[in-house]
Amino acid sequence: MELQGQRVLVVGLGKSGLSAVRVLRGAGANVIVNDLRDETQLGDAAQEAKRLGARLELGAHDPQLFTSVDKIVISPGVPQLPALEAADAADVPILSEVELAAYFIEPQATVIGITGTNGKSTVTTLVGEMCQASGRPTFVGGNLGTPFCDVAGTPAAKGGYVVVELSSYQLERVERLRIHVGALLNITEDHLDRYPTFDAYVAAKAQLFQCQRPEDASVVQQGDALCERLAAAGPAVVYEFGGDRGAVRVEQHQIVDDVTGPVLDISELRIRGAHNLQNACSAALCARLAGVKSADIAKTLRDFNGLPHRMAYVASIGGVSYYDDSKATNVGATVAALDGLAPEVKRIVLIAGGKDKGGDYGPMRERLSACGRAVVLIGEARPIIERALAGAPYPVEAAGSMEDAVARAQRLAAAGDAVLLAPACASFDMFRSYAHRGDVFQAAVRQLEGGA
Repeated sequence: MELQGQRVLVVGLGKSGLSAVRVLRGAGANVIVNDLRDETQLGDAAQEAKRLGARLELGAHDPQLFTSVDKIVISPGVPQLPALEAADAADVPILSEVELAAYFIEPQATVIGITGTNGKSTVTTLVGEMCQASGRPTFVGGNLGTPFCDVAGTPAAKGGYVVVELSSYQLERVERLRIHVGALLNITEDHLDRYPTFDAYVAAKAQLFQCQRPEDASVVQQGDALCERLAAAGPAVVYEFGGDRGAVRVEQHQIVDDVTGPVLDISELRIRGAHNLQNACSAALCARLAGVKSADIAKTLRDFNGLPHRMAYVASIGGVSYYDDSKATNVGATVAALDGLAPEVKRIVLIAGGKDKGGDYGPMRERLSACGRAVVLIGEARPIIERALAGAPYPVEAAGSMEDAVARAQRLAAAGDAVLLAPACASFDMFRSYAHRGDVFQAAVRQLEGGA
């Protein structure tokens, strides 16, 4: 792709947008940055963009600007704006930040792409650490936190492993990206505040498999009919994990690979929950398909402690265990957390709520009927979830703050129970991020622990 001297518009100046600016300027493009926020709101990002030589056009999305450039690069999360529709009509090429990164990855590199509604950060991190253990240069990024464009110029991009977590947003407007091993872990309702229908969300996720060729590998969970169908519609060879017939699965308390044999005993894993067993199986299969040795896969699984705010054990107070799964930002993730924890405790007091994302809370109600002691609700979605849980055979209480929620949960729990923060919602009504929400929860639990 020719960039030297091209006028390229970067829409959205978050971390990914700034990384795109850096790459484009390095390739000789004349860059214009567009964001609804002003310089004060953008802070250091605006100053860095100007230092790199970009021109700022802030405060509005002007269709005339969008139709006057040679190319447009959109950051993840930028919605379908009227100005983008005008650019489409004018045949201005529009690329995602992920698609831009693909132009800087050489054919000798092995790209492993991981998506799914839940579990993708854990699996991406595991696969990345497995690849690093192999000794081959490895880049790990994407939706996980490090912008994908940061891959440009790295040893990994020239012939190592490129491991990338891909959200549905990032898979929009992707054509060039080549994914040698692509995993779709699961699909449940999410982001219905952005997509008009569940089918539209599914279609975005399915783009992963259109980034593959017949000699590549697609990875899905055995028995997940939707993911199996989407993978089968792509050109790559389909491999399955989990279940009783997956290429990598749990069998007699061991993770077993059909090709390499037993990997390790599940008692050696440090991550908890049935869903994390599936995460371990999918990561092991992706890494093996990419050429990582079994010994490096097993060592990584033994050493991995899990990611922050993902089923993280916080404390035990008065015989009640407290778990932080603030990353459970949709109903499917909350259900997985309940399923994973339920066999280990008597009952669960769930803390849920936040900014509603348009999903159906029915599956959560169903799981809680079997394992729930009580539910404490916070945030803007509280009345919506209350209606979904109406008539439930367990108490449902409202809390005005996280500290109030933790105090109520402590009162409702009995010895042998667990208090689980798994909100099923976004965090932005009360907190800066899911991580901030989890930090506040953990601080509230520590305060309880200090007074116990």
